[in-house]
Amino acid sequence: MNRRDFMRTGTFAAMAGMPLNTRSEPIQVQPATADAIRVGVIGCGGRGTGATVQALSTSQDVKLVAMADAFADRVNGSYETLISLERDDWMGGAGDLRARIDVPPERRFAGFDAYKQVLPLVDVVILATPPGFRPIHFEAAVEAGKQIFMEKPVATDGPGIRRVLAAAARAKEQRLNVVVGLQRHYQTVYREWLDRLHAGMIGDIGLGRVYWNDAGVWVRERQPGQTEMEYQMRNWYYFTWLCGDHIVEQHIHNLDVGNWVMGGPPVRAQGQGGRLVRRGKDHGEIFDHHFVEFEYANGQRVLSQCRHMPQCMNRVSEGFHGTNGTAPRPGVILSKSGATLFEHDDSEDPNPYQVEHDELFAAVAAADYKHADAELGAQATMTAILGRMATYSGQSIEWEQALASDLRLVPEQFSWDATPPVVPDADGNYPIAEPGVTTAF
Repeated sequence: MNRRDFMRTGTFAAMAGMPLNTRSEPIQVQPATADAIRVGVIGCGGRGTGATVQALSTSQDVKLVAMADAFADRVNGSYETLISLERDDWMGGAGDLRARIDVPPERRFAGFDAYKQVLPLVDVVILATPPGFRPIHFEAAVEAGKQIFMEKPVATDGPGIRRVLAAAARAKEQRLNVVVGLQRHYQTVYREWLDRLHAGMIGDIGLGRVYWNDAGVWVRERQPGQTEMEYQMRNWYYFTWLCGDHIVEQHIHNLDVGNWVMGGPPVRAQGQGGRLVRRGKDHGEIFDHHFVEFEYANGQRVLSQCRHMPQCMNRVSEGFHGTNGTAPRPGVILSKSGATLFEHDDSEDPNPYQVEHDELFAAVAAADYKHADAELGAQATMTAILGRMATYSGQSIEWEQALASDLRLVPEQFSWDATPPVVPDADGNYPIAEPGVTTAF
């Protein structure tokens, strides 16, 4: 599939942690009935638990009936979290989640194949495992005919992206709603900002700047008795086959906005990156900084920064420059002279994490087909993978080359005793990409 074909398949208009529901008006939840929309979650970490809360917080008649994760303690920990939430913890005083949870032990599944046991039991599935598993889980959910919420990113390599695109085409044929956790597309400030940018408020846009610079995320140290596979699965953020590197796992949000403004994916990328601060054994193989220049079809550029370094300037944002003005940050547009043309007050905006689920479950309840985000998720993920390929290799990489790459990061088979794609040396250190030496393909 070339870039033109990729763009033809998609609709381009369209966090880690568990963000609180900050809706200005609490949802009035009704108890689930026997006719409730049955929900299952595959991937019971922080994001999976948070997404489940948001699914159960919609105004539709829903019930959580099945849960799965590679690790049994994750399933049970998530379940205990869900049933212990007090009235005001997540719901803004709207109701008790426990009336919507019916997951006895026999419907809590663990292991690499646990996802297969959830799918026959549900109407809607939440896919929230580490992204290396997303292609096989999405493919299985589509084949099972399920409505789907899946977290970003949707893959960690080119073969995974192509697998997602093939499944996305089948989802469209079956009119399955698919929402991807690129929540800026469901965020009022971004929707209004992008409407005005696309209407030409700052003229022709030639340059974008996108950032995800912060101190980094959790680290899970190796524990006695763990196999290499279990250790990497527990500490998944630091292994490219599981996470994609933080340019893929986190910075995808900002790169997605760049593509949204520019009207499609880039044609090529070049950049640089490395490890300066996060260099411990438990930091696996990923870089702690990336800088990438993305070039688009009409010569536009997006300059991209992402960094995991404590005690440095933090910035998670996007800005754009046009012939008639600038859009320095989401919700703000200035004229060439600096006069404010538009400024959005987001103090009353609904939580976009919740809006994703509100809109998905409203469509499911109405038996309506409204959401086809899978290609959008593939486009954004592939943009981030393209950037990683450029920084790891130090080369200029073409979009079509990257999308067609046969470099597969994910192993063919999964078991706790299997050897992961990357292993440490005798001193416990993992091989690190070396720009100018590492090949992109």
